[in-house]
Amino acid sequence: MKYTSTRDNKKSVSSAFAIAHGISDEGGLFLPESIPQLSLDDFKLLCGMKYVERAAFILKKYLTDFSVDEIDYCVKGAYTGSFDDDNPAPLAVLGDKTQVLELWHGPTCAFKDLALQLLPYLMVTASKKQCDNKKIVILVATSGDTGKAALEGFCDVENTKIIVFYPSEGVSPMQKLQMTSQKGDNVRVFGIKGNFDDAQTGVKKVFTDESIKEKLSDMGYEFSSANSINWGRLAPQIVYYISAFCDLMNQGKDLSGGFNVVVPTGNFGNILAAYYAKAMGAPIKKLICASNKNNVLTDFINSGVYNRNRDFYSTISPSMDILISSNLERMLYLFSEGNAEYVSSLQKSLSEKGVFEINDDMKQKFKTVFYGGCCDDNETINTIREYYSEYGYLCDTHTAVALSVYKKYVEETGDDTLTVIASTASPYKFSKSVLSAISDNIPDGEFEAVEALKEKTNVSVPKPIEALRNAKVRFSDVIEKDGLENAVISSL
Repeated sequence: MKYTSTRDNKKSVSSAFAIAHGISDEGGLFLPESIPQLSLDDFKLLCGMKYVERAAFILKKYLTDFSVDEIDYCVKGAYTGSFDDDNPAPLAVLGDKTQVLELWHGPTCAFKDLALQLLPYLMVTASKKQCDNKKIVILVATSGDTGKAALEGFCDVENTKIIVFYPSEGVSPMQKLQMTSQKGDNVRVFGIKGNFDDAQTGVKKVFTDESIKEKLSDMGYEFSSANSINWGRLAPQIVYYISAFCDLMNQGKDLSGGFNVVVPTGNFGNILAAYYAKAMGAPIKKLICASNKNNVLTDFINSGVYNRNRDFYSTISPSMDILISSNLERMLYLFSEGNAEYVSSLQKSLSEKGVFEINDDMKQKFKTVFYGGCCDDNETINTIREYYSEYGYLCDTHTAVALSVYKKYVEETGDDTLTVIASTASPYKFSKSVLSAISDNIPDGEFEAVEALKEKTNVSVPKPIEALRNAKVRFSDVIEKDGLENAVISSL
């Protein structure tokens, strides 16, 4: 299996190269030259496996320059003892037609754990093959959850350093505390005066700046990324959608008509992973893309015009407060049948003008595969209240966006196909917002809100959240949005 770049399809590199380097030199994203197919016999075999075995089976299809022993070592290290009941992606049943894929039972209580517990193992293995014993510098832009999951995954990993940038006023208090209290000798965290898009743009700029890369090389370092621009982040996410299909089969569900998947997304990575699962053979009927008030993806799917020239909103689902969805570039490459020149022109237009429009053929492909919908904060709160009242099920603000958009989809289309909702975070990461949906009494303090939510619902507080009560802040620096280069160099 070889990998190419979305902006230069003449490139052909190994998966180890793609993972170690993170992003192509010209700014394109690496993706596999073909999508491996799973047969009915493969799915039957997967149904009899535990999650860790499913992950190894699927990753072996993509990471063919890793040995069988290397992949087995990586997945066992990532998924053994790190998740509740050693079950990283359980399904919770909400009625006959809806199940929730809970992806937040890991060490940081967010779906990013399923990839970022594994990525350090993949990265270290890849770097031994590719990087001439240089130390790897992981740069991360985060809208909240990726930062903590990456810091936790790479904490004190040999021959790595990790630097995380987050919008100082654009994450929840719990997300901020998780990052700024992170332990480890190889970690560094900066707030920036800007939003996630500013952080992401700054990180990409540092990545592609030849003078910075030369400085780093002279110091014995090599850049890589833990964002979903890195294929090593995306590939593990494919696993849980295929695993969900296997779990539905094991329940004896009639899947002859397929099943739908709803994903709350800002950067398009999580829903792109679901598309790869579909393309591999999982019978996913419709991919429902759920956005909050920052509805740039909804408008794009419905019109074919991507326009980031719009107001940016800070919402109660902050991990989705994004106007530049990086992983959409991979989808554009796939739907243009590998036309790297065309994808480059679209990305250039986005960079220079803030907008692009795809051709009619691609517009039809997006509308066939995806449904785009959005909701505002009031609808998010109402959805949390509704599902807690009707099912006794407590969800976070991002999962509520998915549930709200799913309800709109059913009302609009009448489609009652069995549907899996990707639940991306524990409600306790956003305690005040969740509590406000079911109570009029909201304490001022963050952990007072945690206690009040626990008293009100009797839902257990995850151990990683509980452990933050007495955490000491280590990182308090807040920098200008154009100061990332200096921050990186000074940190090293």
